[in-house]
Amino acid sequence: MTTRDTVDLGEFQFLSGESIPSLEVAYETYGEFTGDNAVLVCHALTGSPHVARRPDAGGDTAGQARAWWGDVVGPGKAIDTTEYYVVCANAPGSCYGTTGPASENPETGEPYGTDFPPVTVGDWTRSQRRLLDELGVGRLHAVIGGSVGGMNALDWLRRFPDDVDRAGAVATAARLDPQCLALDTVARRAITSDPNWNGGHYYGGPEPEDGLARARQIGHIMYLSKPSMARKFGRRSAGRETVREEPPDPAAAFFPYREVESYLDYQADKFTDRFDANSYLYMTRAMDDFDLSAGYESDADALAAFEGELLLISFTGDWHFTVEQSEALAEACREADVDVAHHVVESDHGHDAFLVEPEKVGPPLDELLEDGLAGRTITDTAPEPDLEDTDSFAPVHTSLFSE
Repeated sequence: MTTRDTVDLGEFQFLSGESIPSLEVAYETYGEFTGDNAVLVCHALTGSPHVARRPDAGGDTAGQARAWWGDVVGPGKAIDTTEYYVVCANAPGSCYGTTGPASENPETGEPYGTDFPPVTVGDWTRSQRRLLDELGVGRLHAVIGGSVGGMNALDWLRRFPDDVDRAGAVATAARLDPQCLALDTVARRAITSDPNWNGGHYYGGPEPEDGLARARQIGHIMYLSKPSMARKFGRRSAGRETVREEPPDPAAAFFPYREVESYLDYQADKFTDRFDANSYLYMTRAMDDFDLSAGYESDADALAAFEGELLLISFTGDWHFTVEQSEALAEACREADVDVAHHVVESDHGHDAFLVEPEKVGPPLDELLEDGLAGRTITDTAPEPDLEDTDSFAPVHTSLFSE
């Protein structure tokens, strides 16, 4: 059983203090609700509610060519929609059906543009809670998210700790580091410096496609690792049949158009066809703003009220959300006596690993839902007592955290 719908939650006050008279939330559900089997999946930065493949989707997939986690969520998949009632909602500020900058302001009859209120990850969580209330879902069996969707999942644990039994936070962190904040800043500046941006009120006229394209290219570089880029592109020329439409400067025609350039241009063109520039500004700002410890003394204090189980999954080749950041979060959970396991995946795919390696992500998530942290394939970085010497400890992933 699948559902694709939009619900009007009525007036919504954002954490900034600003309000809009009507917040519509686009969502999809998969499976049948039995009262205790609901799983909320939180999408990443530019994701949509279209998390799993739908037999009735046809060509209308919320602007995405394919389900963004279709190899992990679905019948017989790790998040099995024949067992669980899966809900995925588009976040406020995005452009896949939920109210955002491109939506019409009912008070003016014009698109909000940058008059739309500032949006935070906390607003995403609060809108999801209200959506679940509308769907008749109280307590969640699990909340799972990747990347900034993982931040969204963590926010559930500090904001509604009594509403979640289990959580999976994949390729995420308690906050962004300064390097990623800097790169997001440059990406936003690419958009706001585009002459067509017009202060965010470009609807009905030329859109800031060049700025959005550059912003997305910066994002793609962040999502890949050096080894994956070397393997995928090397320094190879794109070939005679691949010609860039407009060389960036006259001298560029003398030099080869490399495969890595062609890839970035192709991804940028695809992205500008499906995403809104203002939404990119709003979504990246929400991610940059997130700090798990905000309003608390520490990350441990923020999570202390959660009495369920938390699985953290990180990837060795991910420099956007690093293994070390997940380990720091795991340490905070241990300090707060939260049941946690930090499962480290060996991968050189970079941040994209959580999307492109379902065979590594799926099994631990499957076991989290079925058996909790006792799942046999779930590993942890926590020291374990040496059977021969109870005073010594042997870390599971020594090489990652020694020195």
